[in-house]
Amino acid sequence: MTGGAGRAAPRPALGILLIVVAASCFATMDTTLRYMGAFMGVVVLLFARYAVHTAVMTVWLLVQGDKTFRTANPRFQVLRGLLLLTSSALAFTALKHMPVAEFTAIVMLTPLLVTLVSAWLLHERVNALRWALVFGGFAGALIVIRPGSGLFGWAVLLPLIAAVCNAAFQVLTGKLGPHESPHTTNFYTGLTGVTVMAPILWWSADDIVPTLAAAPPLQLALIAAIGVLGTAGHLLLIMALGVARTATLMPFLYTQIAVAALMGWIVFQAAPDFWGWVGMAVIAVCGAASAWLNVREAARTREVSAVEADTLAD
Repeated sequence: MTGGAGRAAPRPALGILLIVVAASCFATMDTTLRYMGAFMGVVVLLFARYAVHTAVMTVWLLVQGDKTFRTANPRFQVLRGLLLLTSSALAFTALKHMPVAEFTAIVMLTPLLVTLVSAWLLHERVNALRWALVFGGFAGALIVIRPGSGLFGWAVLLPLIAAVCNAAFQVLTGKLGPHESPHTTNFYTGLTGVTVMAPILWWSADDIVPTLAAAPPLQLALIAAIGVLGTAGHLLLIMALGVARTATLMPFLYTQIAVAALMGWIVFQAAPDFWGWVGMAVIAVCGAASAWLNVREAARTREVSAVEADTLAD
């Protein structure tokens, strides 16, 4: 396949349900990563996440009947995969030091950073409303971080850099994504990650065989869950965008912040304070509005590919 999946009859309610479940998958994966970070190194967890992703997508493509795994843009697939892998590595490291809700809110600056990247690299004109949303989102991030408060320290730089990588990832996907099947692209996302991580794991101090052999069954199940949740989240995004308009769905992806806060409270008995909630609300409103504007403007010139929304997840 070389193009996007065919558009089914619009079913916005189903699409919203799927996108909320996808956001829940990502938030649950991040919570699981924070929990497992106390027992295993980032390298092992990253390799496991992308190994499971690759295996699931291989089976998915075989079941769908696309056994060639051909891509029209191999360099695009590799660069896209490297950007997401870099973002994942930063996220996995950050989650060892930050609460899930605050981390998620900062990463959700991605649609706002896309505006900056587009203006800088693509020389696109940015209107006053977009600049207002960008500054509003960063104001929300400052409220969450509260520089000088000593809440998170240097770790806050990691989700900020991850958001920049995600923004570059989104711009690249928006330019080249429509020329590829989103399912094939999702496969190469996992394949790039596992290919890069395999030699890193080989040369790292983390010996995966004894580490996994010594791990109790619960931890092994959670490692597998990290990969399954990440892959399922991406597939659910693709399915949601097959039954509803992207402009309808994108604001609902910000339910990930609320789910992350809930999961953090359930697992770690930790919840954001009052100003944390205020900052996260500001980021969610500005980010959702910016994402909606991105999609609305893209829809004026071409049909938006499902793969374009596969940009905010780990």
